Amino acid sequence: MAWFEYLLIPFTDPKLFFIAAFGTFAGFIIGALPGLSVTMAATLLVSLSYTWDTIPAIVLIIGVFFGGVYGGSRSAILLNIPGTPSSLAATFDGYPLAQRGESGLAIGYATVYSVLGGLLGIAVLATASPLISSIALSFAPRDYFLMMLLGILVVGSVGSKDLPKSIFVAGLGMIIGLVGMDSLTGVDRFTFGSVELKGGINFIACMLGLFGLAEVLHQLRHLKKNRMNDISGQFLPSCAQFLRFLPLSIRTSAIGVLIGSLPGAGGEIASLMAYDHAKRTVKKPSRPFGKGAYEGVLAPDTANMSAIGGALIPMLTLGIPGDAVTAVILGGLMIQGLTPGPLLIQSSPDLFGVIIGAGIISAVFVFIWGLMGLSTFARIVLIPKHVLLPIIAFLTVVGAYAIRNSVIDVYWMVIFGVIGYFMKQYRFPTGPMVLGMILGPMMEGHFRRAIMIEQGSLLGLTTSLFTHPISFLLTFAIVFTLVTQTPWYVRSKAKLFKQHQRPAKIE
Repeated sequence: MAWFEYLLIPFTDPKLFFIAAFGTFAGFIIGALPGLSVTMAATLLVSLSYTWDTIPAIVLIIGVFFGGVYGGSRSAILLNIPGTPSSLAATFDGYPLAQRGESGLAIGYATVYSVLGGLLGIAVLATASPLISSIALSFAPRDYFLMMLLGILVVGSVGSKDLPKSIFVAGLGMIIGLVGMDSLTGVDRFTFGSVELKGGINFIACMLGLFGLAEVLHQLRHLKKNRMNDISGQFLPSCAQFLRFLPLSIRTSAIGVLIGSLPGAGGEIASLMAYDHAKRTVKKPSRPFGKGAYEGVLAPDTANMSAIGGALIPMLTLGIPGDAVTAVILGGLMIQGLTPGPLLIQSSPDLFGVIIGAGIISAVFVFIWGLMGLSTFARIVLIPKHVLLPIIAFLTVVGAYAIRNSVIDVYWMVIFGVIGYFMKQYRFPTGPMVLGMILGPMMEGHFRRAIMIEQGSLLGLTTSLFTHPISFLLTFAIVFTLVTQTPWYVRSKAKLFKQHQRPAKIE
């Protein structure tokens, strides 16, 4: 039975419909609270719902994914504080609109075009994923290894301004992922004689620490009260306004899907690139960009939401997370005994159909929750941090313990929470470490299978990288990434060094 025959299951099953609606609302609240991340929310849900059946668990996470990504723009517009990193670009023109007394219209634009972007992203996911999965069937183990290596490099070259830090933490995450007994030989690796480490370090506990407890520790340094802006004026754009900006929203949706499908890029890069695209292509904006242009609100929000569908494509078809949230979803599917990859759509069409249906429902409820109770919600984002942060810390402890009912996982969560705190202080990105923990064991498995195919010959494996079309293209992409990014990084550091060495002018 084809996957689209399962598309209506979330619509016809009241339980799944309610879960999708509730997940969207919960993600909306979490995303709108400054300092909290969608990744942390998804991680908590994976750890707390791992005993659920697969379908309800994935519907809940999809709802939180959509709601959380959208919710970040609410505090960005009202308070000039991005609720999530991907909503940073929403502050550029959203907050000036709120200052002009058009906060309601700014939220209306963000809501309408976010829904449009989310639906377009899901449409691309539904139409492109089967094609990509059929192409992926021709991938050899070496190709998967190269694809995952490219994903690690993309994190550094696209997702961060500091390439060495990104690659370093990604490599560290890969090492952490390899701790424990070897799955083939049973040999201990990096256990240092500890019995507790033989089973490895649970990556869910690590992510709870890196994205949950670390954020709590970081936010404890900034316990300032925020000022609330009134929500007033028109809420929804007129039909003429909607049609006027429709071409821009379609273009930025395409940008979001494309950037979102790159492993490690995600909505942060997509929204910034969409804003830059709008700024360069719109000849006559409604207002100057940065002064309350409507285009500056809808472009990043549309790309931000469409990137969700793009990020799910490599995760479902290739087993490679598109961003940190899909890395958590990948871990949740693995906990449920599923292996995302080219055969997922064929072996579990019901799961793929439910994901598409849940995405559509979540996008609709983004519109519903986004326009309900605007004034009330403005007060929710002002929950005092001294009340909110202890609740989040408690949830991280509960989530870590619930993974395997083990206090050891709580200890690891605390350890990685402290590590994540210092990473934030010294501006080390945490996303590459998460992807490294997820991709490290998978890369090792594919590499070892590739060596076995070549009968243990590294020379044969190296030769095959240039004799097979897919392997050659991936190798070229890896080399291209390294060649183009390394000189750029060296030049940027050299320029910064010269600026520091330049003598001060004497008055």
